[in-house]
Amino acid sequence: MRIGYFLSSEEYGPAELLEQARGAERAGFEALWISDHYHPWLDAQGQSPFVWSTIGALSQVCALPVTTAVTCPTVRIHPAVVAQAAATSAVMHDGRFVLGVGTGEALNEHIFGDAWPQADVRLEMLEEAVGVMRELWRGGFVNHHGKHYTVEHARIYTLPDTPPPVYVSGFGPKAIDLAARIGDGYVSTMPDAEMIRRFRDNGGGAKPCQAGFKAAYADSEEEGARLAYEKWPNAGVPGELSQVLPSPRHFQQAAQLVKPEMMKESFVCGNSVDAHLEMIDKYAKAGFDEVYVANTGPNWRGLFDRYQREVLPRLR
Repeated sequence: MRIGYFLSSEEYGPAELLEQARGAERAGFEALWISDHYHPWLDAQGQSPFVWSTIGALSQVCALPVTTAVTCPTVRIHPAVVAQAAATSAVMHDGRFVLGVGTGEALNEHIFGDAWPQADVRLEMLEEAVGVMRELWRGGFVNHHGKHYTVEHARIYTLPDTPPPVYVSGFGPKAIDLAARIGDGYVSTMPDAEMIRRFRDNGGGAKPCQAGFKAAYADSEEEGARLAYEKWPNAGVPGELSQVLPSPRHFQQAAQLVKPEMMKESFVCGNSVDAHLEMIDKYAKAGFDEVYVANTGPNWRGLFDRYQREVLPRLR
């Protein structure tokens, strides 16, 4: 299993994200995830830099592969523009770039006043968007007049030698089936073996499967849980709310249903090596090929040190 680090664009500014990327590479992490948001989930997280600027800068500070986890190429940014951004990113990273995509959240995609489509329509839009991007990556001028997107006489001139792989995020059965059918890989955040099985059985085969989890590194489990609750109580918001709530203010209201002790269920809190190894083992047993750990709070240097000295050597 490849162990990577998850750069949280919602919580850290671009300079700190670059510093984390350098630290992750020195610590022995093998790859990077980076989130793509217009808004943070909550005002307490406090950041949201433009991911494509950060991805370009990452190519100048480390040599780790980078995956967007994940970009929504359907509403806020037209897929023809995402295709250009991903192609440039793949060139700058010498082919070590993966475009992770998903159907997105109203939190980020509503900003132009567009209607937020139902889930089935979002999946339909995502499939067409991926087709548009792949057509553009083949080179030459593209004309596309589809149900959701129009492209006229568009050509991407700066292209990598090989088009970037497209990994598709999915949690419900329809989304997982779409990922299996059109994706070069699968993205999730849940150590669920049934999801992996569905993906592989419905066309995913041996394609790579990535997942990520969150940690709150601190001197004690209680302090870690406090940091997690301070910054990420939205992690406990249930059901489809994460896809339909339109602003950080609404997530703050929904997060009032989440109790501090619940953070220990979804975060690795504190500094226990065994706790991190147990969480990674859950994803390994579920069948994931790559797992990415994100830190919340100010103690990410401590997490890097613990992984370098104790977690990664035990895994290898």
